[in-house]
Amino acid sequence: MTTSNTRTAEHPIDRQFLERWSPRAFTQDTIPESALQTFLEAARWAPSSYNSQPWRFVYARRGTEHWTRFLGFLNEFNRGWAQHAAAILIVLSKRTFAPPGATDAVALASHSFDTGAAWGYLALQASLSGWKAHGLAGIERDHIRAELAIPEDYAIEAAVAIGRAGDKASLLEALQKRETPSPRQPLSSFAAEGQFVF
Repeated sequence: MTTSNTRTAEHPIDRQFLERWSPRAFTQDTIPESALQTFLEAARWAPSSYNSQPWRFVYARRGTEHWTRFLGFLNEFNRGWAQHAAAILIVLSKRTFAPPGATDAVALASHSFDTGAAWGYLALQASLSGWKAHGLAGIERDHIRAELAIPEDYAIEAAVAIGRAGDKASLLEALQKRETPSPRQPLSSFAAEGQFVF
C-alpha cells in the first residue's frame, strides 16, 4: 500500500497520484505563461485513438484582458471560488476526425475518453510543478459556444481552474469543511474480472 496526503491506496502506486487533489482555495498569484505551457505540453502527450488528439484548450490567465470573460463562463457557484485562480481553461474535444488514409471526417467515438486522458496528464503535471488544477462541470456551455465561436463538431467538456493552493479560510464556511483531499471508492466498486457485477 502507498500512503500520502491523508490518503491510502489499496495497492502500491506512485505517490503523485495521491498527492494530486483539487482544492477550491487559491492564492491570487498569477501564473507565468511558461508554466501553463508546461502543463499543456504534458497534455499533448496523452494517448488517443488513431493518434487523433481531439483535445483543445482555450484559456485565460489572471491579469490578462481575457480573464473577466472567462470567469463569466463558470456558473455562479464556481465563480465564487475560482475567481482567485491563476488561470481558467475551457476543455473541448473534436467529435470527428479523418482516419489514416482518408480525406472525409467521420465520428470519433473516443473523443471524450481521449480528452479525459489529456486533462489527467495536465492535472498531474500541474501537481508535480507545485500548482493545483480543479476540473469544473458547472459551466455555461451555450455562452461558451457563442462567445468563443466553437463549431458544432466540438464538445464543450469542462473547465479547469489552476492556481496555487491557498488558505481555506478564504472560502465560504460550507466549503471550508470540504477543503481536503477526497477519498475514493474501493477498487472493488468499479473493477471486476470477467463480468459486470456493479
